[in-house]
Amino acid sequence: MKKFSTRKINTRKFRKAAAVLLATGMIAGTLTGCGRGDDAASQEEADSVTITNVSYDPTRELYEAYNQLFAEHYKEETGKDIEIVQSHGGSGSQARSVIEGNDADVVTLALAHDITSIEEAGMIDSGWIDEFEGNSSPYTSTIVFLVRKGNEKGIKDWDDLIKDGVEVITPDPKSSGGACWNFLAAWDYAKEKFGGDEEQMKDFVAKLYNNVTVMDSGARGATTTFVENGQGDVLLAWENEALLSLKEHPDDYEIVTPSVSILAEPSVAIVDENANKNGTQEVAKEYLEYLYTDEAQKLIGENYYRPSNEEILKEFGDTFDLSVNLCTIDDFGGWDQAYADFFADDKIFDEIYARE
Repeated sequence: MKKFSTRKINTRKFRKAAAVLLATGMIAGTLTGCGRGDDAASQEEADSVTITNVSYDPTRELYEAYNQLFAEHYKEETGKDIEIVQSHGGSGSQARSVIEGNDADVVTLALAHDITSIEEAGMIDSGWIDEFEGNSSPYTSTIVFLVRKGNEKGIKDWDDLIKDGVEVITPDPKSSGGACWNFLAAWDYAKEKFGGDEEQMKDFVAKLYNNVTVMDSGARGATTTFVENGQGDVLLAWENEALLSLKEHPDDYEIVTPSVSILAEPSVAIVDENANKNGTQEVAKEYLEYLYTDEAQKLIGENYYRPSNEEILKEFGDTFDLSVNLCTIDDFGGWDQAYADFFADDKIFDEIYARE
């Protein structure tokens, strides 16, 4: 990854450059996705089947493990081999890549709004959010702070992120689902702090983003910037990303759980248009349903996501802080409303980001 200086960068220019890279990636995704659906019947009759899961940044390790688990299950149940092609990137960027031609049979994205955008393009049947348990969220997460060992800046809560000299790393809400969760968690803290006074809330979050030194396009890129490239004092991170970084670098980092965070609910769905074309509708459904089995739920916990099964979640009480104060997306009117209010062009994020 290209290294950036730790001074304040022009992230609007960065986002423009990222958009060019995204367009290139979309073309590549379209090319690699072609040719699989021209003989759907052959998928059903063959001794092996291939499906593509288009996912978001931090799920690489989870789905590497899950795909192996599911392949063993599928072989035992059907006698067929299965290959799962995996794709990762910022959640919003991944959704757009599917709309532009990435031949996903399933999507496992960071937030419901990104899947809704694919539905609105006519590629996913309405009612997808009710197709699987828990609003089609087989696992959850939350937002925490990852700081360097010793926490020299004394970062304990959201207030500390607006102090002079504190350098924050967070991805861009325009391309990253995790970044949207980050923003909303900070906004909810400001709402409690200022009793709902929107101008003070905007000023608070604007100060936070004025301290952002690098704004990557996705959550894994932000982790790389902080962990591998050594930039910033604090990373606003998915809990699973922070725990993975702690596992890999136990002597270098600490996790700080803020007083207020958010229940992040990544969503899954079958891309019906592609699955019907590819003859993979049944296997795609089984692939997502199997995420809810006890075996898969335990694997999810082992990969630092919170299992949706409450009993299995309790088994990971030593891993997760289950007492943290979490707001939910319902507090913002649901994802469609939240996106329209905060992340659509010229709405609250663009407004506060433009403030000096």
